[in-house]
Amino acid sequence: MPSLILTNSWSLLYDIMYGPEDEQNFATRYTFSGSDDLIDITKIPVTVTDKKNHLWKYNEDKILKDVEDYVTTTYHGHYCGDSDGYADIQTIDLMAAKRLAAGFCQANILKYGSRYGDKDGRNKRDLMKVIHYAMLLLHFDGHYTRKDNGLTEFTR
Repeated sequence: MPSLILTNSWSLLYDIMYGPEDEQNFATRYTFSGSDDLIDITKIPVTVTDKKNHLWKYNEDKILKDVEDYVTTTYHGHYCGDSDGYADIQTIDLMAAKRLAAGFCQANILKYGSRYGDKDGRNKRDLMKVIHYAMLLLHFDGHYTRKDNGLTEFTR
């Protein structure tokens, strides 16, 4: 019977699990089984739509859904225009036109993050605002653009 000598079995296992480029694949789960002579590694693809996908250890899937629901309520809210042709313009759009949006978002992250636990207790809405302003900051700091959504950029 041929024998297999693994001089660096942890490195091999790491490459099997994460790929040789050291990039983790968060959509894959591995099961391990074996005996003294054999270790069997099974790679199982996981989709984010699975109800029990073991990908969301801390309810991230539910949190993302809550964030999506919250962000949706901010459109057509009281900070939007109310005249014909302006109903989709938000205050943040005006700030973006004057290149003030990123600083505004960062300040609001600090505001709502620091008041969490103090004003109205440990309320979820303050944390939703922190997350939403962080998402907006990602956009206004150039990590994403309006072009990603098929829109034009604001210009001076």
